[in-house]
Amino acid sequence: MNLKRLAQTLGISETTASRALNGYPEVSERTRQRVLAAAQQFGYRPSPIARSLAFGRTNVVGIVYPLFPNDLADPMFMQIVGGMVQALEAQQMDLMMSPVSPLQELHAYQNIVKEKRVDGLIVGRSCVFDERIAFLAEQNFPFVVHGRTQENQAHAWFDYDNEQGMRIAVEHLLAHGHQKIALISAPLHMNFARQRFDSFKRSLESAGIAADPRYLLENTNDKRSAYLAMQKLLACTPRPSAVIVDNHMSGVGAIRALLDAGVTIGSEISVIVWGKMEDSLEGYHVTTIDQPQPDAAGAKMIEMLLALQSGTPVEQLQVLWPAQLLPGETVYSVAS
Repeated sequence: MNLKRLAQTLGISETTASRALNGYPEVSERTRQRVLAAAQQFGYRPSPIARSLAFGRTNVVGIVYPLFPNDLADPMFMQIVGGMVQALEAQQMDLMMSPVSPLQELHAYQNIVKEKRVDGLIVGRSCVFDERIAFLAEQNFPFVVHGRTQENQAHAWFDYDNEQGMRIAVEHLLAHGHQKIALISAPLHMNFARQRFDSFKRSLESAGIAADPRYLLENTNDKRSAYLAMQKLLACTPRPSAVIVDNHMSGVGAIRALLDAGVTIGSEISVIVWGKMEDSLEGYHVTTIDQPQPDAAGAKMIEMLLALQSGTPVEQLQVLWPAQLLPGETVYSVAS
């Protein structure tokens, strides 16, 4: 049933029916309840296009994403997006993903804002200094960042506690007697990688250990680059007794390099990976720093964006969830 037939059934004008359904104050409460009851009885649903035109909104949330080859095979990424979609569907809204090349990313944001293609944006892969966030804040366009930055503009963000998670990982290895600890990092212009890197060094320093520069390898955020990074660590003399990999996509490549080199994980070298991988990889249950409930995290970001659009101050929309250690079989104790 459309709006015209609903109005005819009730013997009122389309304008009155529309205003009753949308809560306009000039419609009496008696008429409003009558229209709402009839809409429920006859299964009336407002046209999304008509509502968009009436209220000047698209009912669409956007993500501009420079997709890398591994993204669509990344279960964590897909769970976060799935949580966003579910939250939006509950509001009869849609998610629009715009894959772009990295060099065109800012240009894509500029076009979306200029043409008002979406009502708000989720900004992913936050950088230490992020021109996208500076642009959106300047334009006063609604957005929520997945991650944090060092930008001065106040903005809404959701993140897991990178510093705390890395500290837990280092302290876990120290408690098992490890001192020669290496770190395989994603590119350090990405804020999560920088925060984890800095926390790694601080955690070692707090234990009176200086990080060995040979054990600090960055620019690894896929299987191949992590495979090569682990090969470099194995060539060091002495080689590290433990390795932390700061992202789960690299974790697969790092562990594959150890297996191919014939190194027994959990007795010859310890490994902790940030982010869940497969439950079992060649029989290894990997010790993990986990970011729990990625689907709930996606839904939370949508909730925050809708709250922002409703006038909630950005200072009240800055959410930090804790990471947690999931013990596995890939950490051993060093003999004292």
